[in-house]
Amino acid sequence: MCSRNDDYNPCFVRMLRCSAIIVTYNSGDTIEACLRALASERCEIVVVDNASRDDTVSRVQEMAKSIPISLVALPTNQGFAGGVNTGARKATGDVFLVLNPDAIAERGAVAALLNCLARSGAGAAGGALCDVDGRVAKGFSFRRLPTLGSLLFEALLVNQLWPENAVNRRYRCLDADYSAEQEIEQPAGACLAVTRAVWEKLGGMDERFFPVWFEDVDLCARLRRAGETIVYCPAARFTHSGAHSVSQLTFAERQLHWYANMLRYARKHFAGWQVLTLRLGIVVGMVMRSIASLFGGGPKGTPVGVALRAYARVAAFAMGFGADS
Repeated sequence: MCSRNDDYNPCFVRMLRCSAIIVTYNSGDTIEACLRALASERCEIVVVDNASRDDTVSRVQEMAKSIPISLVALPTNQGFAGGVNTGARKATGDVFLVLNPDAIAERGAVAALLNCLARSGAGAAGGALCDVDGRVAKGFSFRRLPTLGSLLFEALLVNQLWPENAVNRRYRCLDADYSAEQEIEQPAGACLAVTRAVWEKLGGMDERFFPVWFEDVDLCARLRRAGETIVYCPAARFTHSGAHSVSQLTFAERQLHWYANMLRYARKHFAGWQVLTLRLGIVVGMVMRSIASLFGGGPKGTPVGVALRAYARVAAFAMGFGADS
């Protein structure tokens, strides 16, 4: 007999059917390990390829000969949110597990996530993202939702110069017990399980967060605003190398997309005066970064001229000069 109060209840796990949704972009070097790990987890696998230029599609097609995989090869890059939404429309499970192609599930990880959802009645769950040595990535596996203060500390270089400040520690949950199951605000989008019912109620991810960043944060904010909860499941462990997709962007692209989507998030969730304050903070932060670059303190491996042009473009965007700014 199944009891909802059991610490581990396989009956409830069997009631939930999982669809793993993996969005790829030039992921040939990582996708095979991800898919092999999922093959033993008894969940539907949906791969959405965002117009990769490498051999990602051919590798997935080859693996599909022995592993049931649904592949959607998009003709153009729809961004992470667009790719996930495409996968969700194709998926048939009760739970959508959004998983990065460089995240490798340990045995039983998916079942642990489903069990957390079943026992807690939460609308979403996140797992423990670990490095290759098995250590949980503190500050990344889950965080609190951004506040004006936490975003300003990032824009104004406070976190880079003083990473142990109280605002950053609270935002990144650096003092949390990562071995305990608990309610959280924002698990990393690299491993995010959402029930189909909640996903459909929210309308999926907002594709205006293009190509990446803050789409998962926005989804969690809307989910909590709708009265749903999110749990962290430490038993659901995934080895995650990190920065797979964003490393393919140029320095200038990373700067512009990060801050553009930060402002897009702020416009959706902050008051007007807070958005204006954040815009000013970003401009000041870009000036500070420009001065640091001129005196040899710029980003390693990036020519000073490239960095200065990128910072100027972000500052102009923050002041309202640019599309959708």
